[in-house]
Amino acid sequence: MKRIIISFLALSFMMSCSEKPLQYPPTKKGDVKDTYFGTEVEDPYRWLEDDNSAETAEWVKSENKLTFDYLNKLPYRDQIKTRLTELWDYPKYGTPFKEAGKYFFYKNNGLQNQSVLYMTPDLAAEPTVLLDPNTLSNDGTAALSGIEISNDGKYLIYLVAKSGSDWNEIFVKNIETGELLSDHLQWVKFSGASWCNDGFYYSAYDKPEAGSELSKANEFQKVYFHKLGTDQSADELIVSDPKNPKLMFGAGLTEDKRFLLVSKSIGTNGNALDFKDLSKKNSKFINLLDSYESEFNPVDNIGDNLYVRTNYKAPKYRLIKIDTNKPEEANWADVIPEKKDVMESVSMIAGKLVVNYMTDAHSKTELYSYDGALDQEIKLPGIGTVGGFSGKKNDTMAFYSYTSFNTPGEVYKYDFTTNQSSLHFRPEVKFNPDDFEVNQVFYASKDGTKIPMFIVNKKGLELNGKNPTLLYAYGGFNISLTPSFSSARIAFIENGGVFAMANLRGGGEYGEEWHLAGTKLQKQNVFDDFIGAAEYLINQKYTSSQKLAIQGGSNGGLLIGAVTNQRPELFKVALPQVGVMDMLRFNKFTIGWAWAGDYGTSEDSEEMFKYLYGYSPYHTIKKGTAYPAVLATTADHDDRVVPAHTFKYMARLQEYGAGNKLPLLVRIDSKAGHGAGKPTAKVIEEYTDVWSFVFYHLGMEIRK
Repeated sequence: MKRIIISFLALSFMMSCSEKPLQYPPTKKGDVKDTYFGTEVEDPYRWLEDDNSAETAEWVKSENKLTFDYLNKLPYRDQIKTRLTELWDYPKYGTPFKEAGKYFFYKNNGLQNQSVLYMTPDLAAEPTVLLDPNTLSNDGTAALSGIEISNDGKYLIYLVAKSGSDWNEIFVKNIETGELLSDHLQWVKFSGASWCNDGFYYSAYDKPEAGSELSKANEFQKVYFHKLGTDQSADELIVSDPKNPKLMFGAGLTEDKRFLLVSKSIGTNGNALDFKDLSKKNSKFINLLDSYESEFNPVDNIGDNLYVRTNYKAPKYRLIKIDTNKPEEANWADVIPEKKDVMESVSMIAGKLVVNYMTDAHSKTELYSYDGALDQEIKLPGIGTVGGFSGKKNDTMAFYSYTSFNTPGEVYKYDFTTNQSSLHFRPEVKFNPDDFEVNQVFYASKDGTKIPMFIVNKKGLELNGKNPTLLYAYGGFNISLTPSFSSARIAFIENGGVFAMANLRGGGEYGEEWHLAGTKLQKQNVFDDFIGAAEYLINQKYTSSQKLAIQGGSNGGLLIGAVTNQRPELFKVALPQVGVMDMLRFNKFTIGWAWAGDYGTSEDSEEMFKYLYGYSPYHTIKKGTAYPAVLATTADHDDRVVPAHTFKYMARLQEYGAGNKLPLLVRIDSKAGHGAGKPTAKVIEEYTDVWSFVFYHLGMEIRK
């Protein structure tokens, strides 16, 4: 009877909503035009770029009212939120790591907004709370973004991000007494903290002008050394480049604190690497290469030799050894040459090289000697993702994490004396993983390239073309999508949904060549790969265009916006999240200029301008087109992809799509950012809204 009542309510809502299209808040249009290589481009919603104006605030308020009024009337909301809360409510442990003779790890009891940092001298003993970030704010919007333990184990250096912003503040706590020291560093961004002797290295920017903190371009990053107990104004400047405002710096140290390593980059992909021997008085930085086109990721040192993972002359990466006394390229030696699989990471633990490879978008882990001889492969629980191999060169034990689509994050202990893994922690989630199946398929994109895709569903799925399906992808910045667990996805799949994740070009799944094939003037490959995934799911009878929702965030939000404009008839629901929507002006805000390596910019050339203009989501919306139901999401403190992207895109979509039978809505979160550090309560609230929207428009019902 209850299900009949719910279905009747859903039908009633559907009938009331189908009577007339939504009336969107009036949005003024300005007379703003730019000329690119002789082509005039209108930008009537430029005023929405001002995130401090009263007009923008009023627009946000009006849009949110329309959106939440709509979402709050959708059926199944209460059941969806209850189930999401149940699925999230389980203990989650991070991978333990050892510093100064003590173990540290993160734990979340289930529904805590932020995970808590614990400490213990023995993992068999009861741990103590070292830092609870839930106490740093009343609403859980202050999050830890990094920590460092001093060499002697006396001090905890921790970085705090507030309301989802990329800006960090650094604090220092006395571990023994619990006292918070006077040290307080601000305007830290894209940085960690690296302890050395009586202080630490970090990267920061000059204080921005008031009101521009969340939108102004980030330039002139510098590396400083902060001595404990002093004011930030007294910090020693270590590295800067006043002539190159776009140059970014990251500082780190080898385990023995002998070498200071400074990574220099001018974008999101590729870096130069400098090193300095701190054991030698008045030593200077030595530069390995002046090019920023390849990646140089230092692993550690053995004596005078630096071990570095790089894709320089090796698109799938290799491990090289550099003699710091003879650092010229001619003297570099391969330790582990490039292979058919992508070398994702290398760690030095227990006198071994622990090498994590990616093969067809999932993990494979192998052990090597320091001279590159293969020892053995570490047997993993299944096709999934390994992370967090933590340990030091003299340890005999390490911990690592493992996850897959139907396997919540497990923690394993690896004993190097016996070469055996043992389970350290397995969470208990309120679902049966055996009810789900995971398959990997390969389909042909428009140009014939084979693209891998994972498909997750409940066992017994009938391929009848009627299954509600969510297709998710990213396709950019050398970032790989590998199997991972999501409570939110389980809530969708257990109600008859099919989840598909495509590994598009532009990502890093097959190395740098795969990445470059989806960048700049090859970006359309990414969109073609995604459209090919949708067509595969339809042709193989998983679903139909009337049952297909699509989702992606950040660069993936750009993807969703672009393919929605190119093939609106192919999808029923589109979920662009914190997307890059204005491809002609993305480089004007915060760190947007750093994305030029993947996108190019509208100033580069006439060819590059026309290419960007041809797929930019904001610029390619067409009047009179029947668009899918759109729920775009962004947040007021997103200073990675500023919310103006979504504001302008949705203002134009609502203008051109007025009369559209399906809703075109934007959800703008407050005290939230690009996604990192978002409190659990806000995540559950957001997915309650997202799934309510998806369930309704795909015709789904809650299954008992």
